[in-house]
Amino acid sequence: MQAIVYHAPGDIRVEELPKPSLQDGELLVHVDACAVCGTDLKSKHHGNPRIKAPLIMGHEFTGLIEEVSPTAVGDWRVGDRVVMATSISCGECFYCNSGYRNLCAKLAPMGFSYPGGMAEYVTIPAIALRGGHVVKVPAHVEPQFAALAEPTSCAVNSLSQCNIKQGDTVLIMGAGPMGLLNAVVAKAFGAGKLIMSELNELRRNQGKNFGIDVLIDPANENTADIIKRETNGVGVDVVIVAAPAAKPQEEALSLVRKQGTVVLFASLPAGKSNLTIDSRLLHYGEIHLIGSSDSTPEHVKKAVNLIETKKIPVEKIASHLLPLDQIEKGFELMQSGEALRVVLIPPKTSTNV
Repeated sequence: MQAIVYHAPGDIRVEELPKPSLQDGELLVHVDACAVCGTDLKSKHHGNPRIKAPLIMGHEFTGLIEEVSPTAVGDWRVGDRVVMATSISCGECFYCNSGYRNLCAKLAPMGFSYPGGMAEYVTIPAIALRGGHVVKVPAHVEPQFAALAEPTSCAVNSLSQCNIKQGDTVLIMGAGPMGLLNAVVAKAFGAGKLIMSELNELRRNQGKNFGIDVLIDPANENTADIIKRETNGVGVDVVIVAAPAAKPQEEALSLVRKQGTVVLFASLPAGKSNLTIDSRLLHYGEIHLIGSSDSTPEHVKKAVNLIETKKIPVEKIASHLLPLDQIEKGFELMQSGEALRVVLIPPKTSTNV
């Protein structure tokens, strides 16, 4: 089979590998779509110590079950379409037992600890089935949209922590694919007004296609003044910081209302993650400052429902479909800002899309 294999920073190869064989308790899935995450792009340029190289990349994938081990946990049939909560939890640690499987002390993601979905076939480990990490998708959902269940689930996680009320005003800082996914999920959760700030003009213009009510160019406009104007001086109810930069994370506390919520969705690079914040804003405003990382199987189920019922416009997020072996072109489209989500189509199914 054809696969994308990570060897080292700057060394990602299209290779021909043996089709994986089914092991005890596993599923064999014929992959027909795998989206390229920003983490994949970062791994290409800067590496990732969590990747057990050489290893097949890809964690935003979907496919059809081709073979089921007799000992596989769950009700699975050949032909079922599946997606995953792809950061597999141990099921035994304090966090797993407390219901926070995305914070597992021994988290083992597909594409990092296990071979991922940038391939024609992938095996789903038995531990993932035992932990409920595999989620069925209705057959009518197209593969390039089903592949977005995992990134959508991350937005579901962040918005689920915000206590959004009907009609709330939400500011999203950063108009990349994850910023836009947070925006459309916020709308699906009841947000009334969406405001988005973004430095990149191309990305900012893309926001016009997603129902954003107010678009801000923070390089040439005063974000604080616009927020005051749009909220009658109160501040927004929720800020989602989806831009991987310190400045918006620091600024967010001054843009949210008292008792509002600020979500640090985007991660900063190791060694460059310290912030300088005004603790008086946090203290006197009783602001809720939270982080959001990854997702659980329950978040994935909610994401599948949002996609299936067309409550979010995933057809606009999946902006580019490319053959699997054009991964480098996909990276270029992502870096330029032209692409939102690049979805790779393995060769055996590329003619069906």
